[in-house]
Order: sequence, then structure tokens, then C-alpha cells
Amino acid sequence: MTDRSTTSAIRLVRLDPTGSDRGALLLFLTTEDFPFHVRRTISTADAERAIDGGAYRDDDHDTFWLEHDELGRIGIARLEDLSDPVPLFDLRIAGSHRGHGLGVPALLALTDHVFRTMPEVTRFEGQTRDDNTAMRRVFADAGWVKEAHYREGWPVAGGSPRASVGYGILRRDWETGTTTPVPWDDSP
Repeated sequence: MTDRSTTSAIRLVRLDPTGSDRGALLLFLTTEDFPFHVRRTISTADAERAIDGGAYRDDDHDTFWLEHDELGRIGIARLEDLSDPVPLFDLRIAGSHRGHGLGVPALLALTDHVFRTMPEVTRFEGQTRDDNTAMRRVFADAGWVKEAHYREGWPVAGGSPRASVGYGILRRDWETGTTTPVPWDDSP
């Protein structure tokens, strides 16, 4: 299994988006800038609609605060497509905490959560823009494998689309601490 010692500084704390955590979640979503997400900023009205529509908790979604042992709350992690056998995630670290080496332990904590609590899940996926080099390093350093490069697959408000880069991790790789490579040269 993956070395869990690196995840001890980050805990996932399930949040209640329509109850006690609504105000804090709205504040986080609407005051932070997310430069590599499809929507860089989120208006209060859009955040309220998404929360009320179940985007942060319903049969297909669940959301957690990222809590650091020393720094406190550093962001959120949202699981998506939970009714699908291959869930996805959305990771948002607060701007003041980016660039401090917290991405890998956050992704490891999320990966551990998925494989420990969802026995039917055999693979876990995520995507980022091609120019988000920090997140691409996080994926690689957390043992995830690049599986796809979708040219012009990521919309950019007011700009040309970027490539979307897909990564995945297999349960068996998580369990053994190995990495199964993608067979890129598989021409018939």
C-alpha cells in the first residue's frame, strides 16, 4: 500500500453543505480564485444554486474539508460520479496554501478514503489542464498515472481551450504501492 505517513497532516472532514457548513462553504467558493478550474471565480448565486442542486452532496457527490494538523482548514475535496464504478474528484486548495507541498498529501488522503470506504471502486480518476504543472506533479508524486491527453478539451472563459490531461490510479496499485504503466504502443 501507499505510504500513509505522508497523509497524517491532512484529514478529510465530511462537510454538511446545506446545513451547518453552508456559510463556510459559500465563503470559500466565492472568495477564492481557482485559476485552473473551468470557472476561475464563482458568484454567490451560482454557488448557492450548485449547493442547493446537490453538487456538493447527493447520491453522486460528497464533499470534505481538507483539514491540516497545524494549518487548519486548507480547502475542499469533492467526489463526483459516486454512482459510477469509477469516481472522479475536484480538489480546491485555498490560494494562501497553494505551493506549500499540500497537494500530494491531500490527494493521498482522498485516494485512501475512496479505496478504504468504497470496496466496489477499482479505479479512481482525475483531470487537470495541461498548463497546471503543479497539479500534474501532484498526480505523478501521488502514484497516479497519466492516461489521456484530450486536445482542446478544457474550456477557458475568454480564451482558447486548453488540453485536458487525465490521470488514474488502480486499487491494486494503491494496495501494492506499484504503478501499472499504460500500454501506449499497442498498434495492431
